[in-house]
Amino acid sequence: MAVPRNALKKWEKVRAFALGLPGAVEEFPWGESVAKVNKKVFVFLGVEDGSYPLGVTVKLKDETAHAHALACPGAEPAGYGLGKAGWVSIPLEQQGAPAAEVLCDWVEDSYRVIAPKRLIAELDGS
Repeated sequence: MAVPRNALKKWEKVRAFALGLPGAVEEFPWGESVAKVNKKVFVFLGVEDGSYPLGVTVKLKDETAHAHALACPGAEPAGYGLGKAGWVSIPLEQQGAPAAEVLCDWVEDSYRVIAPKRLIAELDGS
């Protein structure tokens, strides 16, 4: 099944944003794209080949952001017990999916939870 173009564009923006954060690297454990900082995943980007619905999974500690993310169409706590730790899976192909800017804000929030303080200081330009 072909991935809707607007969902793919959003996904590409989010991926580029995530990989542009200080110290971020892309790896492919389990055959899916993840962005890591300091050897720890801060966003699961999934696969873009259409074999699985396009989406992102982020860790949100802020209760307001977490509730907002869970309110998105089709969003749910991440599987494998990650949901209990604040991880939320957000599908991008559904009507009403969040805008790329909102997704990038969440990716940054997730990065800030996981990245070491020195990289957060770099991100903040201090």
